[in-house]
Amino acid sequence: MSRAAVWLIVSVALLFSIGLLMVFNTTAAEIIDRSLTTSTHAARFKQIAYGFVGLCGGLFIYRWGHENLIRYSFPLVVGATVLLVLVFVPGIGMKINGACRWLGFLGVPIGQPSECVKILMPAAYIFWFLKQEKPIALAPFLKILAWLSIPGALIFLEPDNGTTFILFLVFMFLFFLSNIRLVYWALPLCVLLTLGGTLAYQMPHVKSRLQVYLHPESDLRGKGHQPHQAKIAAGSGQLLGRGIGESLQKLNYLPEARSDYIAAIYAEETGFIGILVLIALYIALACAGFLIAIRSEEKGAFLLAASLTFLIAIQAFLNLGVVSGLLPSKGMTLPYFSQGGSSLMVNIVCFAVDSNAESMN
Repeated sequence: MSRAAVWLIVSVALLFSIGLLMVFNTTAAEIIDRSLTTSTHAARFKQIAYGFVGLCGGLFIYRWGHENLIRYSFPLVVGATVLLVLVFVPGIGMKINGACRWLGFLGVPIGQPSECVKILMPAAYIFWFLKQEKPIALAPFLKILAWLSIPGALIFLEPDNGTTFILFLVFMFLFFLSNIRLVYWALPLCVLLTLGGTLAYQMPHVKSRLQVYLHPESDLRGKGHQPHQAKIAAGSGQLLGRGIGESLQKLNYLPEARSDYIAAIYAEETGFIGILVLIALYIALACAGFLIAIRSEEKGAFLLAASLTFLIAIQAFLNLGVVSGLLPSKGMTLPYFSQGGSSLMVNIVCFAVDSNAESMN
């Protein structure tokens, strides 16, 4: 096993372990503060269960191989697209916080199909790319974009702007790595950014988020509450933090403390030093993943490992950017760290795919 693989495994294990402690920390405080009858260990056991299921799925993908994942990516994308349609069907899909992102059974959320698409869409593009004559012509490039835009459009309509934006960035990264001519996507990108930005700004929830981002103090009792409280939490940690378990913001002051804003509670309890350690772990993870990709002898393994590493790294960057107030809120979990079943399982599968690419070197 190479050093890169060791760093990858250690980084993921530490992130999950620290995150598990913070999930228990925040949920236990919420249960005690609200005098709920739920066990203080319920969220921790649930996170462990999701991690175990994700590990089983990751082991299956590891044994199955990245070659098969790429080979069967098109039918898998078709299946995922069907699931994306089902989230809009009453009785099957569930609407939570104004978004139709979850499949459910008897009123219980099962999972978000959009999380699986984060892996399958890049794999489908890579499968198409490997079959094409080089250099890539414009007509087939537009065809694959049109085909992949179907699940992307469904995710956008849920609405899930965070996942849509992440997929957009991942594909820009893939176009660069696969040497697609800039004229095919750079100019259309500028047009799409202009049109997409204009369209998104007309959407009430996007417009309100941008307004809150620019002026959070204007809505402290509403959507500006979380960004404002996150800043208080992170700032009050100072250099060394209040100490593990000593956060005040987790006592029902900061909603979503165990998911989107868990890094704010971590910053309050461990301070600036703790955040530096967290950032260092994500940097180590990203460097190990990209090093594995660079050493891959197969083009498909290189593209898949690099794109999935970028996927994890960009999610971490965006989440920490939101928590620190540098970026507007996107409703995005912190990989391996936040509470979230679907995202955790998919992120573990990404780790398994990277490990499989390393084993083929």
